[in-house]
Amino acid sequence: MAQASGGYYVPHGTKWPIVGSIGLTTAVVGAANMLNGTFSSAQAMMFVGFAIIVFMMVGWFGQVIRESEAGTYGHQEDISFRMGMMWFILSEVMFFAAFFGALFYARMFALPWLGGEGTGLSTHDTLWPSFENIWPTNGPAHIGGPFETIPAFDIPLVNTLLLLTSGVTITLAHHALRKNQRTPLVWWLIATVALGATFMYFQVYEYIHAYSDLNLTLGSGIYGSTFFMLTGFHGMHVTVGAIMLMVITYRCMKGHFTPEHHFGFEAVAWYWHFVDVVWLGLFVFVYVV
Repeated sequence: MAQASGGYYVPHGTKWPIVGSIGLTTAVVGAANMLNGTFSSAQAMMFVGFAIIVFMMVGWFGQVIRESEAGTYGHQEDISFRMGMMWFILSEVMFFAAFFGALFYARMFALPWLGGEGTGLSTHDTLWPSFENIWPTNGPAHIGGPFETIPAFDIPLVNTLLLLTSGVTITLAHHALRKNQRTPLVWWLIATVALGATFMYFQVYEYIHAYSDLNLTLGSGIYGSTFFMLTGFHGMHVTVGAIMLMVITYRCMKGHFTPEHHFGFEAVAWYWHFVDVVWLGLFVFVYVV
């Protein structure tokens, strides 16, 4: 089992990291092959990978929760958890920065060059003489055919208000926890989960509308690919965040956390605020500008 060393908890050997690695690899390989149509069972492979990831999360998080409730963790462990979560969120910032960077590069550099601006070599006359520097674009050769964009001040604005409101409700829940007010704590958390679920409902509706009515798909050139990569990965993060919020809500109902020790709650709140901030960037640079 576990052993203590100098007052710092050292966990025993665990299978969960390798299980998570297997799940992630299986899901990514399956998703990549599904998008490229390499083999027919790619979609099933992707879902198997997701199932392994869920199994890992339930098992690993459950183990940490049990250790926390047993009083295993102290001040030093709390510092380690906080530093780990900070680095994790930083890695997520870099993840989304890559996609925002791709969007910026395509719009500010690639399109003007293809349109004949700034190069001084007139290579566009040979490559794509009829191409116009207009955003949004499906690229030279009109990849995927013509499409329409989703109005910013429609469902995207509603989703923005939903996420901003959820940032307020989870903050109110945190204040209730620090005051040890259990009833408002649980209700504010339930409200946050409901707002997140409503956001995802509208996101799915928006995707169906884009594919069915607007011909806006992943194959709609650089705009379609960056649109769905950014909004899709953000939607995945909202889904994971909502699941985490449901777990925290259940734990609060069970009497877990105290006003002095509740980093598990804070970690989820940090993650949720990060999701909110990313969406604001998406709303401005993908939908509005």
